[in-house]
Amino acid sequence: MQIGPYALANPVFVAPMAGVTDRPFRQLCKRLGAGYAVSEMVTSRRDLWDSLKTSRRANHEGEPGPIAVQIAGTDAAMMADAARYNIDRGAQIIDINMGCPAKKVCNKWAGSALMQDEVLALDIVEAVVQASVAHGVPVTLKMRTGWCQSQKNALSIALAAQSAGVAMVTIHGRTREQGYRGQAEYETIAAVKAALHIPVVANGDINSPYQARQVLAATGADAVMIGRAAQGRPWIFREITHFLDTGSVLAPPLVQEVRRWLLAHLQDHYSLYGEYTGVRSARKHIAWYLRSLPGGEDFRRRLNLLNDSAAQAQAVADYLDHLNQSMDRIPAAYDASGRLLPDATPCANESDLMRQPTLSLHHEQ
Repeated sequence: MQIGPYALANPVFVAPMAGVTDRPFRQLCKRLGAGYAVSEMVTSRRDLWDSLKTSRRANHEGEPGPIAVQIAGTDAAMMADAARYNIDRGAQIIDINMGCPAKKVCNKWAGSALMQDEVLALDIVEAVVQASVAHGVPVTLKMRTGWCQSQKNALSIALAAQSAGVAMVTIHGRTREQGYRGQAEYETIAAVKAALHIPVVANGDINSPYQARQVLAATGADAVMIGRAAQGRPWIFREITHFLDTGSVLAPPLVQEVRRWLLAHLQDHYSLYGEYTGVRSARKHIAWYLRSLPGGEDFRRRLNLLNDSAAQAQAVADYLDHLNQSMDRIPAAYDASGRLLPDATPCANESDLMRQPTLSLHHEQ
């Protein structure tokens, strides 16, 4: 798998997620097997570049390459400036956000709203490619299947983006209208892959080793991109890569391994965000890690009363030490064939598709 001059370790990627895929999370996912990770989106608005939020999102200190930064906006010139701004700060790959379904993004005609205006979308792609190529930086594009069921235009946009010089396209198998509801469909991704000669990445509802293998086979995609399923389970990347390489399911991680990973994640998180914000923003990560563990919900409620990083980290360590007295490993998430077990669904609104015996390209809602 290659993006421009960069050879990637494997075809299992971390999806950009606002408020989630910050530098500590990306680094952890890469250590646990992800072949590639894209940052949470950085705005193209110059007046916000000096804000604390943007400076944190543009922080790549100590992160192994290639450094991929996603940018979002609605003006071609501003997006080109944003590309140059992030390249100056270490970005080695620029990703264009044409897939975010959030109202606050789409209401400003950014994210997946751009798919409603193909002329503007292509203007942005061409401007960003021109600005980035001058620095030897490849550009990628992440989008959805379309704006709504009656307006699925991922194929036409992907073809135009390829002609403009984009090096890779990622497609989430839902329209913007769906948000994260229903189930992802992969027929559109397969059609795009069949038509393009650049790499195509499949995204959406991939939350088990079995589902990753099925989606790759059904779409012909060059890679899969994992989003919500990695929240609280960053070791999913090594589980999927092991399954793709060997056909066997990797044993769940040891409780002590999870303890070590989570505590290291917290320390990196506190270092980036500081005491006040770090403690509060770490709560969601801790809740994701512990949601399927015995007593996890009760512990989370007690944890939310702690406002000190040392106390928070110690509480997590104590909880996992206590858990280790009753079990050596985290409860299994997959059966012997790599399918997600019914009681191990990573996200409440993820699809049940991976529990079916076969994957249908035509299944969509």
